[in-house]
Amino acid sequence: MASRQYGLSPLMVFTSMSSHWNLLCLLTKREIVSRYRGSLLGVVWAFLHPTVMLAVYTIVFRGAFGMRWGRDGESALDFGLLLFSGLIIHALFAESIHRAPYLIVNHSNYVKKIVFPLEILAWTSLGAALFHAAVSALVLIVFYGILHHSLHWTMLLIPVLLLPLALVTIGISWFLASAGVFLRDLGHASGPVTTVMLFLSPVFYPASALPEPYRVLLHANPLTFLITQAQDVLIWGKAPSWVGIALYGVCSYLVAWAGLLWFQKTRKAFADVL
Repeated sequence: MASRQYGLSPLMVFTSMSSHWNLLCLLTKREIVSRYRGSLLGVVWAFLHPTVMLAVYTIVFRGAFGMRWGRDGESALDFGLLLFSGLIIHALFAESIHRAPYLIVNHSNYVKKIVFPLEILAWTSLGAALFHAAVSALVLIVFYGILHHSLHWTMLLIPVLLLPLALVTIGISWFLASAGVFLRDLGHASGPVTTVMLFLSPVFYPASALPEPYRVLLHANPLTFLITQAQDVLIWGKAPSWVGIALYGVCSYLVAWAGLLWFQKTRKAFADVL
C-alpha cells in the first residue's frame, strides 16, 4: 500500500503532509479549538497556562528551594527559565506520544466507512503539539526579555531544533498509532514511559549533576540532546551544535520514514481488527 500511495521514496514523509495540506490545516485547527471549546477564556488558556507554570517554576524551584544550575553568569531566576525550556521539548514529544496509540482506535469511522488518509491523524496531533510548544516558547522569550532586559539572537534558532524533534515524534507516533490498534496496552504504557524520559533528561538538573555511571542513561534518552541545545539557544545565547543537529536530523528522518512505511504496510488490517 505504501508503494501505491506515496512510493518508497524518503520524500514520502513530506508528501504525506503536503498531499493533504488543506485537510491537515483544517483538522489541526479543529483539534486546537476543541480543547478550549466551552471554556470562558477559550484559546487564551493556551497562553495563560504556560505563563502561570513558568512563574510557578521560577518561584518554587529557585525562590523556595534555592536550586541553581551551576553555570557562570547564571542569574537568580534563570533556573525556572532553564527548566521551562527543557519542558517545552519534552511536552511536545509527550503530548503526541500520549495520543498516538489512540489515533486510529478513536477514529474507527475513518477506517470503516470512508476513504480517508489515516496517516495525517498523526500530523494533526503533532500540529496541535507544535502550536502549544510555539506558544510556550513565546512566553519564555517574553519572560526572559522582562527579566534580563535583552534577548539572544540565538532564540531565532529554536525552529531548527523543533524540526528534527517533530520528525522523530511523527515517526514514533506512526509506529504507536498502528501498534495501538492491535495492542491496546500501549496507551496505558505511554504515560509512564514519557515520565521516565522526563526525569532521565536534563530538565530538572544539569547532566553534570548525575554520577558518571548513570550518565549513560541520560545520553540514551533521545530528548537529552535537543533539551541541552534548547537551553543553549534560549537561555545561554549559544549557537547549537550544527554537526549534532545534522546527525540528529538524519536519524530522525529515518525514524519518520520507517514509521510511515510500517503504518502504510499495516493499515490494511485495521478494518479487520476494529
